[in-house]
Amino acid sequence: MRRHWDESDVKIRPNKKGSRPRTKDRPAYKEATIGRIITVDRGRYTAVVDEGTAQERSVTAVRAKELRRSPIVAGDKVGLVGDISGKPDTLARLIRIEERTNLLRRSADDTDPVERVVVANADYLVIVVAAENPEPRTGFIDRSLVAAFDSGLKPILCITKTDLKHPRWLLDYYRNVDLTILLSKAVDGRAPSEQGSEGLDVSLVEQLHTILDGSVSVLLGHSGVGKSTLVNALTGAERATGHVNAVTGRGRHTSSSALALQPRDSKAGTWIIDTPGIRSFGLAHVPVENLVAAFSDLAPGALDCPKGCTHSLTAPNCGLQAYVEAGQAGQAGAERLESLRKLLRVDEQEGDTEKELGNLEH
Repeated sequence: MRRHWDESDVKIRPNKKGSRPRTKDRPAYKEATIGRIITVDRGRYTAVVDEGTAQERSVTAVRAKELRRSPIVAGDKVGLVGDISGKPDTLARLIRIEERTNLLRRSADDTDPVERVVVANADYLVIVVAAENPEPRTGFIDRSLVAAFDSGLKPILCITKTDLKHPRWLLDYYRNVDLTILLSKAVDGRAPSEQGSEGLDVSLVEQLHTILDGSVSVLLGHSGVGKSTLVNALTGAERATGHVNAVTGRGRHTSSSALALQPRDSKAGTWIIDTPGIRSFGLAHVPVENLVAAFSDLAPGALDCPKGCTHSLTAPNCGLQAYVEAGQAGQAGAERLESLRKLLRVDEQEGDTEKELGNLEH
């Protein structure tokens, strides 16, 4: 016998989250205001809006839930909604990242596939090293040059503390490289107000100001080389400066987060991004062809390499080896090729690899 159940009195519990169907479509936020991220601090993002106008101001924002897994860094252009007045205790919402022109990236080491975004939308990478105390490491400079090439940034090598030691060997090492090199120089009798504590002088600051005016630039360097002092001289900021340990020859990190600053008397859109002291600059994300191409003094030799050449010391008919042996890469060609091979990790079996990235001694 078939029974008929009467369900007319069954009560359906309402959905606490509402009855609207879920959708993956997000609002377009066409009215969002565009800002430039100048610093990131514990989930709070500081952005400059109405840049270059009388209404220019800083806005604090938090990012929307859908951007939780997206890295947002200094230099990023972002869309902001909500309270963008910039008044104290107000908070805007960061709802999208605008299209980037480039990204400066690094990995923890050369085997770590995880990329770490350093800055976005920059034009120049200023690599700051000291001629002495601490001694410059060509490995770190070469890694920085590869990162700049891979990201499409123009590199500048800035050598401080040349009053302590003339960096002749460093200039010779990079003589045939397509690279702008600026030197600080101490002049006897210069007034203390003109001479910096890190071997900086007015002419160096003026040179950098002229080159970087109207652009976004990233300053990169080990602690103790005078990077923060240089930033302060360019921008009038008061970034903390550190000293070099007399035992280890290394500096103590004085900056903890990347910060974009506006140089004094500069064009609108000019920003100097000071990065925290970085001890490692892994290149796991950089393809082999970009590693080779970044060595502009050696790259022409690779055109004569056979297909699939590893560029190792024992690679048959390696064009790079022949190019260097013919003297076409200059006097430092052999050293430069050795540095490239260390980055390519092709000759590890012939010697110990670096214990710390960027610590190659000359």
